[in-house]
Amino acid sequence: MSRIILHSDCNCFYASVECALNPALKGKPVAVSGNPEKRHGIILTKSEEAKKFGVKTGETIWQAKKKCPQLITLPPNFSKYVEYSKRVKEIYYKYTDMVESFGLDEAWLDVTGSTKLFGNGYEIAQQIRNRIKKELDITVSIGVSYNKIFAKLGSDYKKPDAVTLINKSNYKHLVWSLPAEDLLYVGSATKKKLNSLGIFTIGQIANTPADILKKNLGKWGQMLHSFANGNDTSTVALYGETSPVKSIGNSTTSPRDLKDITDVKIIMGVLADSVARRMREQGLSCMLVSITVRDSKLYSFTRQKKLLSYTDITSEILNTALALFKENYNWKNPIRSLGLSVNELTCKDSGTQLSLFEDNKKRLRQESLDKTTDALKNRFGNFIINPAVMLKDTTLSGFNPKADHTIHPVALKIG
Repeated sequence: MSRIILHSDCNCFYASVECALNPALKGKPVAVSGNPEKRHGIILTKSEEAKKFGVKTGETIWQAKKKCPQLITLPPNFSKYVEYSKRVKEIYYKYTDMVESFGLDEAWLDVTGSTKLFGNGYEIAQQIRNRIKKELDITVSIGVSYNKIFAKLGSDYKKPDAVTLINKSNYKHLVWSLPAEDLLYVGSATKKKLNSLGIFTIGQIANTPADILKKNLGKWGQMLHSFANGNDTSTVALYGETSPVKSIGNSTTSPRDLKDITDVKIIMGVLADSVARRMREQGLSCMLVSITVRDSKLYSFTRQKKLLSYTDITSEILNTALALFKENYNWKNPIRSLGLSVNELTCKDSGTQLSLFEDNKKRLRQESLDKTTDALKNRFGNFIINPAVMLKDTTLSGFNPKADHTIHPVALKIG
């Protein structure tokens, strides 16, 4: 018996929540954005009405308003988005306990065992879509398929407020003509490699011999070949087995350009502290650390590194971020902004394998130190205790990204 997998994606989530909370915004071009006065004037997400004017995520507010002068910009309200995310998932749990979050606004559901109660997969998807619309006043797009990859493609296939069925009979017709980058895990770097091989569609990935893809892309090539042919067998996790978020990160545009490694250490130190504290508060550990660097000429890049073991230790995250920076930046220009994020998250109480190559006693001491520092900051404020390097320039270190918590969309694809 084939599985029945749904992928549900809340449309324009942050903007939709704002419109649900304030009905006067409905039907108007709305965007959630950063703070332009603090050099964070970036569009984080936008409504369907704003999309029609060509407003794009990641562009500056002034660029967006040049396209759409009547654009309404709002500051992010993360606590409300978390609340709505929980309410959406409460509806999912009425149909199955196999719900795997993919960020606040997306989730996979395995409803194979629910058909006798609620109907076939398409009917269940329509019930969920209608309930979310009626009860929460936001919309979702849902893909219905026999595996997670095609279900994700289905939710992207038609937006907003739609259900798309991709099965074994129609997937070649619906999926294979789509661009290669529409396949989950095909990011910009992988897209370039595929294009250099003359591969531009998902169908071309499917029909390229797996050994050729593996030779050029490593294990990713073999995996993508399997995904494109509908051979994804990965399971949907039971409720509580996975992290409700796929990434935790903070970024900042500095009050002045950064000119040397000391400046970078100050900013990265603040970001690492924020990210690690947020992980610990949610009971999470990470396996992947990523940095984003943008220079004064607005050239930017992202680099990431996998760790030897899962961690929530501030110093390990900071040291990894600094090593990535030193390996990849040549100081041709000063730096305008930095970002740090952690990925491949797991619930810490689920248990992790200790590394044979690390000083685990030292790590336990570091964990204890972090807990003590967290307690002090929670009681007396963020600036009660910090590394000495922060005192070298309080103009740079005097911000609190954990409290400000500017939200930036997290890409779904990786290179």
